[in-house]
Amino acid sequence: MSVNVVITAGDVKVEAELNDTESAKAIAETLPIQAEANTWGEEIYFSIDVDCTPEEMQGSVDLGDLGYWPPGSAFCMFFGLTPMSTADEIRPASPVIVIGRMQGDLEALKAVKSGAPVSIERA
Repeated sequence: MSVNVVITAGDVKVEAELNDTESAKAIAETLPIQAEANTWGEEIYFSIDVDCTPEEMQGSVDLGDLGYWPPGSAFCMFFGLTPMSTADEIRPASPVIVIGRMQGDLEALKAVKSGAPVSIERA
């Protein structure tokens, strides 16, 4: 069963849905989450205290996808191109588990800077 969440990054709020992968379920069980944003191109990521068993990994993602990056135990928000992207493909630093999807206009996330506070809460 999916879980609706609200992610706040700096002054920006986005609604999202965590899917029903085992990783997403493990993350949902730890909500609320508080962290500090890091940015990498048009990606916000931050370490979370969840150790997920790797599931199906993807080397590219869609605009709006949420991912879990096992090497850094990181929650990732993809809202545009990263430094690894090609002209038409959003690429994380290395494969991620897609754990959900953000909804609505993601353009405001471009204003979020590294160091901004981030929270994930149930909607």
